[in-house]
Amino acid sequence: MLPSRRGRPARVTAFAALLLVTAAAGALAGCGDTGGLRDAGATAAARSPARLWPGLPPASSPAYDIGEVEHARVEGVAVPGGDIRGVDPVAAVRAEIAAHPDDYAGTGARYHETSARMADCGTDDPVNTEDTGDAGHAADTENTEDTEDTARDGCPVLRPYYRDLTGDGRPEMALGFRLLPGRLTAVRVYTVEKDRLVRVMSYDDAVSAVELAGRAVVVRSPSEVAGYEYRLQWTWDADQRAMLLTSDEMLRADDGGGDGDGHTGRPSPSASPSSSSSASSPSGDAP
Repeated sequence: MLPSRRGRPARVTAFAALLLVTAAAGALAGCGDTGGLRDAGATAAARSPARLWPGLPPASSPAYDIGEVEHARVEGVAVPGGDIRGVDPVAAVRAEIAAHPDDYAGTGARYHETSARMADCGTDDPVNTEDTGDAGHAADTENTEDTEDTARDGCPVLRPYYRDLTGDGRPEMALGFRLLPGRLTAVRVYTVEKDRLVRVMSYDDAVSAVELAGRAVVVRSPSEVAGYEYRLQWTWDADQRAMLLTSDEMLRADDGGGDGDGHTGRPSPSASPSSSSSASSPSGDAP
């Protein structure tokens, strides 16, 4: 006898339910075989920062100047066509030397040898340049073995690099020069405003490496602690119209670290800033 129209759906439904239960059991068994959810234990309770010495009066001013903002017009240096690539980097360094005679002029000045060696730079031999473009990162600034860093032997001015660091579509000039007779290096960044050369970053230290990472300038300096180095990063700030020190870290060095012989520009309450630049390292002349 053929099943009735009322009894058939009931038997089909029961069979389907049996299949669903079997499939579910198999799925659960499979999850258990491949590693299901497991209890990771109790989660540590979130804790707010503990404020120490809440009774201390708030500071009204910084204890010392580390040159937070550097925005200085460079006098006497031409910017042909408003293009910073046409600026003579040697002329930019000579302008800074002329503006700070106490640091450079005479045998008693701490960087007197830098001033003396500027004669080796010549007047018509351009320093080798490197345009890093705008799309690259720190690797763009790696020096090749067969590229001179200076115009000629003895010249303390290092070759400049060009990168848009302000985001306005035009390149800035990153320039360095040796502070002699010590082992310090001056790191500068220049931009152009209304066809005038403007210095927007200035820092002096015992430098291990300088990198352009995106639109930031990263300076690595040796630490007194073996195996560690300081990494400082400057980033453009449109409000201040300058490259601001946005990161100052002490990190493990990639190559095994400091040799203990370097000196860094970490400011200390007893240190006084250099008179050569508002952002100069307050450390000594040499490591």
